[in-house]
Amino acid sequence: MNILLLSAYDAQSHRYWRECLVSTFDCFEWTVLTLPPRYFNWRIRGNSLSWAYQQREVLERGYDLCIATSMVDLSALRGLVPVLGDYPTILYCHENQFAYPVTEQQYKSVEPQMLNLYSALAADKVVFNSTYNRSTFLQGVDALLAKLPDQVPKGIKALLADKSTVLPVPLSDKNFNQVNSRDDNPKVLSIVWNHRWEYDKAPERLFSALKIVVGSGVKIALSVIGQQFRSIPPVFNEMKTYFDAEYPESIKCWGFLEQIESYHQLLNGTDVVISTALHDFQGLAVLEAAARGCRPVVPARLCYGEWFADEYLYESHIDSPELEAQALADHLIGLTQLKSSGQWSGAPDVAGLSISHLVGDYQQLFEKTVSEHSQC
Repeated sequence: MNILLLSAYDAQSHRYWRECLVSTFDCFEWTVLTLPPRYFNWRIRGNSLSWAYQQREVLERGYDLCIATSMVDLSALRGLVPVLGDYPTILYCHENQFAYPVTEQQYKSVEPQMLNLYSALAADKVVFNSTYNRSTFLQGVDALLAKLPDQVPKGIKALLADKSTVLPVPLSDKNFNQVNSRDDNPKVLSIVWNHRWEYDKAPERLFSALKIVVGSGVKIALSVIGQQFRSIPPVFNEMKTYFDAEYPESIKCWGFLEQIESYHQLLNGTDVVISTALHDFQGLAVLEAAARGCRPVVPARLCYGEWFADEYLYESHIDSPELEAQALADHLIGLTQLKSSGQWSGAPDVAGLSISHLVGDYQQLFEKTVSEHSQC
């Protein structure tokens, strides 16, 4: 099979997904076009222009299947390069713009949502990485169309629901080949927060919770790591300054780890992985840590309930950072008591999300999309 893969905003999770597909299905012939994950507004609206006039020869070679991320302006690209309309096409949604939070300083434009909608309509199949992602997308489409003044076709939501499905980003099998190096010291809880250093991951809630935890007398070994950008929320510096001054032995690792081996080694030796995110459509960072034996501590909202039982969730208060920070702190303090009493149960089994487990589902998706398109 000859496959064209388009990743218009090739962020870390998008790159992880496409590299996993290409390496797993190495029997296929892959042509991959990517654009860097910067200048968001221009990138999502301009990718069709960039590719149509810079990569036209590549796009027109002829393919058995096209797979595009939801950042691709698929309807416009097909208009500019008409032969793309002949290829059976899968739109893969790592996220959707209907459920993406914005800061008070940002103008909430409807255009990214319309782009998601048009691209989904242009594709043969729409695939989401979680049920949460799919449901918030469909709800968002319904709400958006209800606001439009006139000439809105009926049945759009039902049409999209009918051609959409859920298939998670697979975890690399390498994630499950870990060597447990956790410290058995019952008096110290080792914690990792491994997310992008941006506002939507709610680092302020992490800081508030950790101050409660250490203030209660609990000893922690803290690692705050993850991808960083030019603009870093000031809370990270405030948190580092606080722990350096008040609990100088608490910080184990701080900042981005360049070497993947170092990152995996850190996860192998950590008790708990935390999320405080305002949004997560699959939570790859948490899932990857869980595959390496870290016990997830995540809010009881977003996508997490799809992967983890209630014992791994803390009470969610999306509109009250203070209440949610207290809930997270109470959960961590409770885990410390479990560890000190020898009742530690460790991480849940996430092997069902491995590429070895999902490879057949992806194979079936590709073949079914091609087959159904040829019958149209």
